[in-house]
Amino acid sequence: MCGIVGCVLKEKKAAPILLDSISKLEYRGYDSVGIATAVDRKINLKKDAGKIKEVDKKLDLKDMEGSFGIAHVRWATHGDPNKTNSHPHLNMDRTIAVVHNGIIENSAEIKEELIGEGYKFKSETDTEVIPHLLDKYMKTGLDLENALRKVLDVIHGSYAIAAICVDEPDRVVATRKDSPLIVGIGHDEYFVASDYPAILKYARDIIFPEQGEIVVLNPDGVTVKDEYDNVINKEVTTINWSPEMAEKGGYDHFMIKEINEQDTAIQNTLTQRENVQQIVDELKGDINRVVFVACGTSYHASLIGKYLIEPLAGIPTEVLLASEFKYSARTLDEKTLVIFISQSGETADTLKALDIANETSKTLAIVNVVGSSMTRRAQYVIQTQAGPEIGVAATKTYVSQLTAIYLFAGLLAGDEELLSKLEKVPDYINEILKDSDVIKQLSVKYRYAKDFFYLGRGYAYPTALEGALKLKEITYIHGEGYAAGELKHGPLALIDKGIPVVVLLPPGDNLEKTMSNLEEVRARGADVLAIGARKDKEQFTHAKDIFLINDDVDEIIAPLVYIVPLQLLSYYVAISKEGVDPDKPKNLAKCVTVE
Repeated sequence: MCGIVGCVLKEKKAAPILLDSISKLEYRGYDSVGIATAVDRKINLKKDAGKIKEVDKKLDLKDMEGSFGIAHVRWATHGDPNKTNSHPHLNMDRTIAVVHNGIIENSAEIKEELIGEGYKFKSETDTEVIPHLLDKYMKTGLDLENALRKVLDVIHGSYAIAAICVDEPDRVVATRKDSPLIVGIGHDEYFVASDYPAILKYARDIIFPEQGEIVVLNPDGVTVKDEYDNVINKEVTTINWSPEMAEKGGYDHFMIKEINEQDTAIQNTLTQRENVQQIVDELKGDINRVVFVACGTSYHASLIGKYLIEPLAGIPTEVLLASEFKYSARTLDEKTLVIFISQSGETADTLKALDIANETSKTLAIVNVVGSSMTRRAQYVIQTQAGPEIGVAATKTYVSQLTAIYLFAGLLAGDEELLSKLEKVPDYINEILKDSDVIKQLSVKYRYAKDFFYLGRGYAYPTALEGALKLKEITYIHGEGYAAGELKHGPLALIDKGIPVVVLLPPGDNLEKTMSNLEEVRARGADVLAIGARKDKEQFTHAKDIFLINDDVDEIIAPLVYIVPLQLLSYYVAISKEGVDPDKPKNLAKCVTVE
């Protein structure tokens, strides 16, 4: 969940570049930030709790000597988010500095042993055992690289680790297990980082280290070794994302920028049709069951997949939360296709489920990040084309996932009509974005709401769930999505005067019944926001507020379009509340790399 960066530069100061790079990873954690460099056999360390701008203003993080170093942004797991617990962590002699993303599961046991050997700890973190272990093994005569290899035999859990030592100038040593880590090769500058945005400005040639491999950066280049100290020749991948794609580009927040990029994200993902067709050709006739596995927003995209595949292709389809997958794993067989959906391709629960599914079934990953762990472990891959998404709350990656699912379902079923409808979706989204001021005005009245409800039937039900999730994530208002037909089975008891209820009313077979549900909540005093087609406007007159969408958006493609006003509503409510940053919602991180 944290973000790490390490670099070795030939002729530049490391601290300014480390600060710039780690700033691009703040979406991975904003509890604290820290940078360590080394020069003249001394570790320079600056760190503190708080967001990067706050800490930089106080400490001037870029004012540090040294041409190599490491940096960290923290999402707290072990220990409070304070200065002492922030990374980097040092050994007692202040000769070794370490940053870490992940969890060391046996840290308490290791800590007890090290204390018995005379080591003193300052923090409450699991990470601090790593610099002390490195110190212990280096005092036996090992260099930093081999000391790290020794540490890996002792620690259990997930990790991406980068370390420096004053005794080994111009050198960064790193490794990973179950946490993301990439290696960037620039011009006389070399990097390790948790994700692409950190280093796009400096390096777009990327190496992907596997589990347990040791990466060594020095001024002459990058060396990757296996667990037996053998040098590995790694394939280099050039990333086509530009540095500008990871900038705000004049928008106030990444989230609104990314909402406005959704038409392009869909258009780009539609270019994957040929690849998807090849996958379908290989699988068709060889599967009799589909299982989607995902978390959070990706789970909601998966629910749409079930609504598409079962009626269109006639294949039984289930949707499972990745964290609950193991309880259903025994039902998998060789005729089952398990589809894993993830923005990052590094979600811990999803990766664990993928490894289990690979033992028995065919596996397909729908992923946004090129070269991520999931792309390397699944049998088939559909690469969404959303580009880097910096805002923690998923927007353009969600519609890109949906687009990939629609492509897969449409090609699997041979439904050319559906595939043709997909081509028009970017235009429908653009129409909504041009009317975004309507949503902005509506949001003013909702900023003080304590509860929010979203209702939908059929294809609109997962959209209701996703709309509620967006609201919760960035406004901190309690929101719930419900299948509209379930109102009378309990949720209706929660409806009181003035409670906002968003009702999704795309044209189709479910419109009439959903209108009845609208009347049910209106009769009990709810403030209803109806979202539906222009042609049905007269039916929505009892709603307090109305937002209208192109008539051609029928219920089957509605999930790709009707989510946009819900995203905008959440965004505008968030920015209307003092002290709320929609890009950095409290307690959340972009990539969940721990279980």
